[in-house]
Amino acid sequence: MPELSVIIVNYNDRKNLGACLSSVQEKAKETDLEAVVVDNASSDGSAEFVTLNFPWVKLIRNVQNVGFGRANNLGLKESRGQFVLFLNTDTVVCPGSPDLLLLDLKEDSSIGVVGPALLSGENRYQVSFGRRVNFFSELAKKCFWNAFRKFELKLRPRRKSVRWVSAACLLARRKALEEAGGFDENFFLFFEDIDLCFRIRDLGWKVVYDPRARVLHKGASTTSAQKARSRLEYRRSQVYFYRKHSSAVSLILLGLYLRLNFWLLSARGTFGSAENKTLRSGYLELLKALK
Repeated sequence: MPELSVIIVNYNDRKNLGACLSSVQEKAKETDLEAVVVDNASSDGSAEFVTLNFPWVKLIRNVQNVGFGRANNLGLKESRGQFVLFLNTDTVVCPGSPDLLLLDLKEDSSIGVVGPALLSGENRYQVSFGRRVNFFSELAKKCFWNAFRKFELKLRPRRKSVRWVSAACLLARRKALEEAGGFDENFFLFFEDIDLCFRIRDLGWKVVYDPRARVLHKGASTTSAQKARSRLEYRRSQVYFYRKHSSAVSLILLGLYLRLNFWLLSARGTFGSAENKTLRSGYLELLKALK
């Protein structure tokens, strides 16, 4: 029975997958570890690449893209470790970081989830944790808090209790995951990690951000290739998340914001291309559901 299970969901990101798995393989030399790659019907040869270059990895090949949350749940079901590390394909785990995260869970049995500092480069911190999520907090985050947090992290990174951490790299206690029922599969992409952390906290577990552990994270490696679809999926997940966790006021304000956003996108001619016509119809469907 391995102590640690590493689950990586891949969708057409062969270019980053090798570096990610190599960093995991370094950790595998030191501890009892299993790695599971769940491939969401990639067309870039990712699955074959894993089979050829990383034969020690358990590969699950989906016949279609089932989304991030559902794919992680499939990996969770097929894994056996007491602790589960969810990783994005565009991450590289720095040496010693998994040990630091594991130590957090081993030393404090009340911690259900812990996340490391995510960096896009030397001392370039990403804001990979947070507290409340509603219309006002998201607005403040975009206008002010993101820039402030990045400066604060660079100046004084410190371990803290938070409400959520990013699933780009998220270590969880299997018991906490099972109690929460895993990821909510109604989220296809985006917000599923925040929702998971919220539900785990509601069960009485702690969620911790520990910047002593560091992971390099490029970000948007797969979503940038399908910007229109990604934008729509973000909005769908955002609305679903607000319905689950935010107030009626926040949901109303989000609806008004999305209508304004739709008008601005239309005025700019964003929906002119064939690809973005799908985005337009998706937006209209979402706005209709918000009435």
